[in-house]
Amino acid sequence: MINQKRRSKKIKLKIKKAGILILNFNFLIFNLLNILPASAATSEPILSIVHSEENANQWTGITNRLQAGGVKYCVISLASVKDAADWGDRAVLFLPNVELLSPAQAIALEEWMSKGGRIIASGPVGSLSAPGVRQLLRTLLGGYWGFSLDSPQKLQPSPKAKFLEWANQNGLFGEVRGGVVIPDNFTTQPAAVWGSKDNPAAVVANERSTFFGWRWGVDAASSAQLDTAWLQTTINRYVKKPTTTPTKVAGGSQTCSTTVVAKAPATPTREQARAGQQVSRSAGQQVSRSAGGEKTSSTSPSTPSSRTPSSPSSSSSPSSSSSSSSPSSPPSPKIATAPLPRPVPSVTPPKSDEAIDQLETTVRFDVVPNSQAPISQTETLTLQYELEKLIGRVESANLAALTLSENGDNAQLAKTQQAQVASTRPGGAVVNVEQALDAAREVAKNLPQLIAQKNYAQARQQWLVAKANLWNQFPLNRRLAQPEIRAIWLDRGTIIRAKNEQGLALIFDRIAQAGINTVFFETVNAGYTIYPSKIAPQQNPLVRGWDPLASGVKLAHERGIELHAWVWAFAAGNRKHNELLNIDPNYPGPVLAANPDWAGYDNRGQMVPSGQSKPFFDPANPQVRQYLLSLYEEIVSRYDVDGLQLDYIRYPFQDPAANRIYGYGKAAREQFQQIAGVDPVRISPRERQLWQKWTEFRTLQIDNFVAQVSQQLRKKRPNLILSAAVFPLPEQERIQKLQQHWEVWARRGDIDLIVPMTYAQDTPRFERLAQPWITSSTQLGSSLLVPGIRLLSLQTVGAFDQIQLLRDLPVIGYALFAAENFTNDLNKVFTNTQGNVQGAQKEPIPHRKPFQTAAVRYTALQNEWKLAFQNNKLRIPSTTLSTFNSQAEVVENALNQLATNPNQTKLVTARASLLRLQSQFRVWMRLQALENPYQVKVWENRLATVEKLLRYGERVQLHP
Repeated sequence: MINQKRRSKKIKLKIKKAGILILNFNFLIFNLLNILPASAATSEPILSIVHSEENANQWTGITNRLQAGGVKYCVISLASVKDAADWGDRAVLFLPNVELLSPAQAIALEEWMSKGGRIIASGPVGSLSAPGVRQLLRTLLGGYWGFSLDSPQKLQPSPKAKFLEWANQNGLFGEVRGGVVIPDNFTTQPAAVWGSKDNPAAVVANERSTFFGWRWGVDAASSAQLDTAWLQTTINRYVKKPTTTPTKVAGGSQTCSTTVVAKAPATPTREQARAGQQVSRSAGQQVSRSAGGEKTSSTSPSTPSSRTPSSPSSSSSPSSSSSSSSPSSPPSPKIATAPLPRPVPSVTPPKSDEAIDQLETTVRFDVVPNSQAPISQTETLTLQYELEKLIGRVESANLAALTLSENGDNAQLAKTQQAQVASTRPGGAVVNVEQALDAAREVAKNLPQLIAQKNYAQARQQWLVAKANLWNQFPLNRRLAQPEIRAIWLDRGTIIRAKNEQGLALIFDRIAQAGINTVFFETVNAGYTIYPSKIAPQQNPLVRGWDPLASGVKLAHERGIELHAWVWAFAAGNRKHNELLNIDPNYPGPVLAANPDWAGYDNRGQMVPSGQSKPFFDPANPQVRQYLLSLYEEIVSRYDVDGLQLDYIRYPFQDPAANRIYGYGKAAREQFQQIAGVDPVRISPRERQLWQKWTEFRTLQIDNFVAQVSQQLRKKRPNLILSAAVFPLPEQERIQKLQQHWEVWARRGDIDLIVPMTYAQDTPRFERLAQPWITSSTQLGSSLLVPGIRLLSLQTVGAFDQIQLLRDLPVIGYALFAAENFTNDLNKVFTNTQGNVQGAQKEPIPHRKPFQTAAVRYTALQNEWKLAFQNNKLRIPSTTLSTFNSQAEVVENALNQLATNPNQTKLVTARASLLRLQSQFRVWMRLQALENPYQVKVWENRLATVEKLLRYGERVQLHP
């Protein structure tokens, strides 16, 4: 018995020693990697992870990584968060790929962090939220998601990582597909960088937060091992600092769940719950950009159908259809059998307005009144730069106005009107242009000193006052415009409200009075034609009884305006339009309803991509292409339209890194399988060579169709102008996300006018979106660039400022979206500054008469030089003045001769003389450039515009 007890005691002792040995071994292993198990500090969970609609389809990958890393966690449903307590009492909160927070949730998060909570975030956090929420999140996270990278990059240590020992460990680095994170304040440092040019930040961190620049938990973005290593390292960074990070957050809820309970979507929907997103409107009251950034009107029918729309099916499969119908509505559509490559949980898709609005957020420029938030050195330079550019635009506009004035030497004309055009009236008494310019220069000069003294609010206020004063000095009551393309989109909603030709005539009267010379007339929208067609199955029900296109062509030509038929290419329907017709929201449009095999699908088997509102055709389907070609031929044959604009000439917006992919139509899958030997639904972005082939295949479908349109329509109408409304995303990102390679169309000469939808609410953001395409003219061949300006919510003087920016750059015009938002105030300004002058010679339209336009614009440029010289504001040494004048006259004569009688010999002469002037211009203007570099650059840009017109004219006038 005693021996038995001794043996038992020895066995227990061995077990104890073995346990200690195992524990010590584990501790040793983790210490070698300097990564502790996330639960080491406490047996209770110290991490809360947020489940949202955006990461629901990634949840399996997220939780698998957490469990593999031994991380103890609690799950918080974002939908349940109403106040700070709902964020829980755990010390660390993880927001993996959560793109949409409400204002109340963001404010609650700020309060939770003020009590000691720490945050880990990944992916484009808050990118779909309201602007105020995004700004608050930038402050809380110490940075923001800037933009996605075109391809996977090497994640590597930051040069500053030696100061961040926790972020310089083994296992944290490798190849990742992600995006650039922009640090937002002095206390935030890059903890890791990308291996691409300039080493942009991939992970940023400060005492309260850590931000991963990729979608954590998504296989297409990064490996499970790398994800787990970063999470464990970041958690341990916080739990190893007990003096600064509490283990509990005071007042937080102690409830801890480790699972997500699936719930039916609440009513109202998430989209309706977003503040300011949904507003009830009366018939025909509003027009706005669609989820894809293209144009859509929200005009209600004047006599809606009596049918009550059926509720959408709870299934997301395209095979589901409405069971209700009525004689007054389209028949229940046939729906094609869709591919179902990867089953995913049934979740309400996130609000993902793919769009142009999101492009603007990547180049945000916000100056918040009375904010005492610190201003960085980079922000200081930006403020100075933007104010100096505005000073230059005001000077340039006034010089152009004085040059065109019949009394250019009258000093009184130097004083512009004190119009009430700015959003706020500055306090200082500013009498004329020169005073405003001098005051603004003084503000720009003193900004660094104010900021160095931490007078941030005062610096911002002075900047805003200077901007308002400068805006007040734009010559909004005098003509200043040269010949240029002045286009406007005449949207379906405005056409519908016109009701008949007499009503449409009033609209064209306003457009003509304002000097607009080109109208993009919405002709095909959501599968419906605006005119009675023999090709399309149905005319838009809201315009039955008359032919708006025939009336539009007649009215435009009577007023000297060109009319271009604006058509939706591959977008086949529109749920928002279905609401206006009071029909089934899932109705795919009349064309797809009759031909369900023509539909495209995403990788989840959905005809309408998540977060969007439009079904698309399959561009690879030859029947689709033939139908569209026949429709366009009908338009240009039956109607004397001057041009055709392709809209939605792309695939729907996608994000391969988030597993949102489109293009799996029946024809596309069959054709690609014949080429590559594999069904595209079975490949992923991680299979690079195959994925590149799949991307190239889809891009080629669009490229080839554009070429077909150009060739076939020009055979019928050689002088037809073809344009395309396009996304201004960087080239490679655009190909990955839209398969829209418009540089190719331009270089081949398929498209005459490239119209990028560069929509922004202020001029700095507009410039950031537009200028890359304006300055990279070699990518566009002989095509002309016509940047788009969205008028919705844009102040009158703000719209003028954006136009003035374009007039100072090497670009030949602009396009306004849309007629719905063309206000009386804007009409008045346009009438004054660019309207048709009674009795004056009619201006040439650049895309129709490029050589004549070049000559007229060059003469105006010469007049500016002469006026500047007369007013002692042209600093050219007397020794070179005669040479400059002589060469300038040579160019003038050559351009005038080319405009009068165009031929190849005269073109060669004009181009050679212009090139000689350009090559010496900077030398002649070296003194002027020291005093006014902006104006010299403007003059150089205008010479470049003349050169572009010659290049375009060679193709369309000499070699059509």
